[in-house]
Amino acid sequence: MTLTVPCLFGLESLVADEMKRLQLQNVRAENGRVHCDGTMADIARLNIGLRCGARVLMELGSFPAPDFEALFQGVLALPWEDYIPRDGEFPVKGYTINSALHSVPACQAIVKKASAKRMGNVYGCETLPETGSRYQIQFAIIKDVATLYLDTSGEGLYKRGYRAQNMGAPLRETMAAALVTLSRYRGRDPFCDPFCGSGTIPIEAALIAKNRAPGLDRSFAAQRWKSMDSKLWLSAAEEAQDREFHGTYDIWGGDIDPSCVELARHNAELAGVEDCIRFEVADAGKFHRDSEYGQVVTNPPYGERLLEKSEAEALYRSFGAACKTLPPKWRILVLSSHTEFERSFDRMADKKRKLYNGMLKCDLFMYGK
Repeated sequence: MTLTVPCLFGLESLVADEMKRLQLQNVRAENGRVHCDGTMADIARLNIGLRCGARVLMELGSFPAPDFEALFQGVLALPWEDYIPRDGEFPVKGYTINSALHSVPACQAIVKKASAKRMGNVYGCETLPETGSRYQIQFAIIKDVATLYLDTSGEGLYKRGYRAQNMGAPLRETMAAALVTLSRYRGRDPFCDPFCGSGTIPIEAALIAKNRAPGLDRSFAAQRWKSMDSKLWLSAAEEAQDREFHGTYDIWGGDIDPSCVELARHNAELAGVEDCIRFEVADAGKFHRDSEYGQVVTNPPYGERLLEKSEAEALYRSFGAACKTLPPKWRILVLSSHTEFERSFDRMADKKRKLYNGMLKCDLFMYGK
């Protein structure tokens, strides 16, 4: 079958690399999505192991849908009964892009009607009870071609289960993992986040250093599916645990707000990595380290929601001055949507990468080789 992993724009290549490392076949990326060939066992492996993907979708079929009748007939022809039992709940959601069928609610109604008719015919009932486990149907209609999926994840993969609450504007765990990956951190050098907030970036760094699968401590929609053997999930979890590393790591998170630091410590405990990270109340404007190598990966306030623009620029200036005291072999990555970041930081980036933090367009400013 074809499995599809949606992701934030800008992370497609990272997700594709992850899928290749998990030995998925025929991995191919496009804007906002990465596809591969896989099995039911790979559904479990991807859900448990992916760091940067948003969710895992199982493709049921794809067909031209220039009008409602074509959409209805195409959905009706798909083998829903192979996956959704008689009592399964099957809500529908989706989107359309550059297509004649542009009304999402109307398309939802057609997909629901056609899939219900197919299963009603097979199960011999006019009304399906929908009292059992959830089988979320998703559709994408792009340039008059409809693709139908079942969502195997349930809640998005960024919900690792360790973040009790957010402090202000949160950074999704999937984006934090992407920033750590882009820094090329592997657990050997010191790793620092001087604006750690609720601790998401240092926690993801610790999970990467330990090679701990991010989905081990949560559940997924497909675990409750009758069409999927529970042994596949146990096998995927055991495989992931066998790949874990055990070592000593120098990971540090600082924040000027004591309540953030307290919450970050609590979240690290929930993630099972509290022994890997030191969290301290600290001023980013006074940040300094003497070790020859290291990585700074951080997501300071942007001046859009948490701080006024002038306050953000003052913060960038003091942080930039502090970073100038670091030894030359340190690598610094800063995610910001502020258009004047480099001027305020007083240093042009060696490399920039466009990313989206939710719907907010950002740049990742990268310093060092």
